[in-house]
Amino acid sequence: MEIFRIALLLIVGLGILNVWILRSGRKTSYRGGHATTLREEFAAYGLPAWFMYLVGVLKVGLALTLLAAIWIPGLHRPAALALGLLMLGAFAMHLKVKDPMQKAVPSLAMLALCGAIILL
Repeated sequence: MEIFRIALLLIVGLGILNVWILRSGRKTSYRGGHATTLREEFAAYGLPAWFMYLVGVLKVGLALTLLAAIWIPGLHRPAALALGLLMLGAFAMHLKVKDPMQKAVPSLAMLALCGAIILL
């Protein structure tokens, strides 16, 4: 069970860091609306630039907290709960702009993984 917990923490933590640090300026098939970058995606949702930075700081911080939870287990539940709420918001934004469901799959997958982390 411990290896499963560590795997979930790694998948979610590194997945978020990948999106927000390595791929923030790159086009993916999951960006909302017709956006090619995170900045454009937030604009497509009708959100201000400062909100993108706030969400970015929160997501990166929570991802790092999940990675730290590999060694400090008490951190995993609050970090996964907060990140899950952000993923619920991401899903809602996809619905707002009427994206095809395939674009919302990553947010739903991360939400489900956060739920699994909370339940461990």
